[in-house]
Amino acid sequence: MGNGLAYAVLAIWPLIAIKLYKTKSIQEATLWTIIGGFMCLAVKTEVDLPMIPAIGKHSMPVVSALMGCILIKKRRISYLKGQGGIKYLLILFIVTPFITATFNGDAIIVGDRFIRSFNYYDGLSATINQFLIIVPFFIGRQFFKTYDDHLLMFRFLVIAGLIYTVPMLYEIRLSPQLHTIFYGYFPHSFAQQVRAGGFRPVVFMGHGLLVGFFTFIVLLSVVALWEIKIKIRQFSPSRVSYYVLIVLVLCKSKAALLYGLLAFFMIKKTAYKTQMRIAVLMVIIALSYPSLSIIKVFPHESITQLATDVMGEQRAQSLKFRFDNENVLLSHARERLLFGWGGWGRNRVYSEVTGRDITVTDGRWIITFGQFGLFGFMAEFGLLAITVFRANKAVRLVKRKSEQTILAAHALLVGIVMIDQLPNSSLAPWLWLLTGILLGRSETIIAKNKVKQVSNLSTQ
Repeated sequence: MGNGLAYAVLAIWPLIAIKLYKTKSIQEATLWTIIGGFMCLAVKTEVDLPMIPAIGKHSMPVVSALMGCILIKKRRISYLKGQGGIKYLLILFIVTPFITATFNGDAIIVGDRFIRSFNYYDGLSATINQFLIIVPFFIGRQFFKTYDDHLLMFRFLVIAGLIYTVPMLYEIRLSPQLHTIFYGYFPHSFAQQVRAGGFRPVVFMGHGLLVGFFTFIVLLSVVALWEIKIKIRQFSPSRVSYYVLIVLVLCKSKAALLYGLLAFFMIKKTAYKTQMRIAVLMVIIALSYPSLSIIKVFPHESITQLATDVMGEQRAQSLKFRFDNENVLLSHARERLLFGWGGWGRNRVYSEVTGRDITVTDGRWIITFGQFGLFGFMAEFGLLAITVFRANKAVRLVKRKSEQTILAAHALLVGIVMIDQLPNSSLAPWLWLLTGILLGRSETIIAKNKVKQVSNLSTQ
């Protein structure tokens, strides 16, 4: 879809990554390569090669980071060795698409719509794609182990976010045009970016909701730095926090603003133990939501009524529309409960008469559940969840307030990421990197504590 510049930037991204890995630490180079790619590369501009999935905005930064770690830094990445019990979730995450393909050897014919069957080639391609999605998780877990590494992540997010506010403010004022100006096309529905008499910024992320969610994460990061009294270059973290909060308001994304205000309040006004409890609660809600929806005990109507009281009738109707679609999609997903229907729209529901698509898939959970079934959901959401549980254990073992603060803030971030996957689909490789970083730091703390305990016992 893109113009020459879109493909040129995509093609030179590995060269940019090589330069980064040659001149910077493996941690800083990885952050710029993966998150920078999400911030800058064109949406839906892809190179489709045989056997492997199309290489584009989400996969090229991952491939580039993989090359940088292995070829430039000469660091091997451990995929299963030393992963402990997590390796079973990782194996399930990677191989489930292949199993799904083997169970979907039938074509779908509905009305005048025909969707062909899967074969082993499709299963292998889907497995490779799943591997590329999770690679940042491995990298974050393996190479971000120290407190300084953890702090670097927060600092990077703030600096990158502040840089990004410049084009964001441009689009808030003049409408989202940068993707069209640079890459030759608009990546989504322009009408969805018009809100409250103004515009949501899109820049190069594809949708205003993704920009709003990114800005929320920047706000959480800077508030965490404010809490431990770390400046952003020469700027006061308090002033930067309020500036980012203003930009978040201007993004006109109510969910992202709610997340941002919650994070702001929790980090500044509550103890780290309370933050961890909230993060764990969010994880439990996200994990149990499909089961509660299947047995029809989740309070959808009560939440819709609450949305009406808090956000107004229009937003409540939007939420109800999503819930109604979930019910239809969930009924379809139950027909292939364990491993799902696979991709290519097989997880969606079509009119028996015309073959027209009559559903909308907004939430990541229902997309994963429909495509890869219960096992796919367990693998994906289980990996996210286990990082918060490990962080909850690790935070009790550290003594410094600064370490407690950023561990709790990071766990809160991952908890909100999981909650956001219920109504939206924001999960991308850069968020897997942040999740892996939390796991790597938490496991390092836990491992050091075990060594200390063994040492103490041996000296007694």
